Amino acid sequence: MALNLALSDCLRTAQKVVAHFPGLEDIFQASSKTLEAMGVDKEKAAVLTSPRLFEHASRTVSWLSKKGYFLLTVEDMDYPPTLREIFDPPFVLYGAGRPEVLKEPAVAVVGARRPSPYGRATAEKLGKDLAASGLTVVSGLARGIDSIAHWGALESGTTVAVLGSGLDDIYPPENKGLFRKIAEEGAVITEFPPEMPPFSFHFPLRNRVISGLSLATVVVEATRQSGSLITARLSLEQNRDVMAVPGCPASDLSRGTNWLIKSGAKLVETWEDVVEELPSPLRERLLSRRTEEKRKPAMSPEEKRILDCLSVETPVHIDELVEAADASVSELLGLLLNLELKGLVRQAPGKFFLRSL
Repeated sequence: MALNLALSDCLRTAQKVVAHFPGLEDIFQASSKTLEAMGVDKEKAAVLTSPRLFEHASRTVSWLSKKGYFLLTVEDMDYPPTLREIFDPPFVLYGAGRPEVLKEPAVAVVGARRPSPYGRATAEKLGKDLAASGLTVVSGLARGIDSIAHWGALESGTTVAVLGSGLDDIYPPENKGLFRKIAEEGAVITEFPPEMPPFSFHFPLRNRVISGLSLATVVVEATRQSGSLITARLSLEQNRDVMAVPGCPASDLSRGTNWLIKSGAKLVETWEDVVEELPSPLRERLLSRRTEEKRKPAMSPEEKRILDCLSVETPVHIDELVEAADASVSELLGLLLNLELKGLVRQAPGKFFLRSL
């Protein structure tokens, strides 16, 4: 953590320092002159050799513990495996929420900060459907498509947000409510220390974490200068799939996504288009899961309560069902008829009922 506190915004320098010394403890025993000779900025070298750095680390650990947040280093068993595979994984992840979701198969959904109504609707549906299929939806908590994809995913499953700032400086500030909701249901992570502001150069670094956590990246609306195209490029560099939602050729918001498709990105219209490109056997498992769910007829809460009272093997008499369902005989017979028509219940002689196979 001490190395991260000193060099969180100087990734290349941190990598160079780590590669030079045999162990992390050796870094902090080196002199400022040695570090400067390696190309470390004079100010950063002074921070690395200062005894106050470890005091800062101790205060940060205490703050994380008080907030109920978690800390993962790249050497931890709980560090997300897909992120560890990339060329330049963060040395440290600060997080709020449930760290275990970082190990679940994930897909990134990113896009324009000022989307059209079409883009908003598409991002929300994709987020909701991908999460319902069993995938974790990853995005950047930014305005626009990112936030919409998070909200969509929260309706039916899990989402992970990656920040370009510290956990004590949520950006944009209007997304603090979304931050809290994601921390309850999924996880919010960042490689930047808690008090770190959202400097502009943090966001390309943030983007490599978004793509690194994900098996694929889906872009929903983007101009040709969009930061979402940086995430797409990073996905390709990390050997991950890139996909895009097509848009109106006349719209500037579609030029980035349409360009990606012309360049070879998978065209995405539905969640199935995304899942079909994922590795086997994950692909088959997710598709079969949603197919089974589609086969199940919709039921009202009252119908579900009755079905839960029935057995496949042991017939249950109507009188027992009346008591268990807390309904009149006429109401119960109507509900049982509906369940029979849906193929979920069968009637045996003597007003006995069984659950269908």
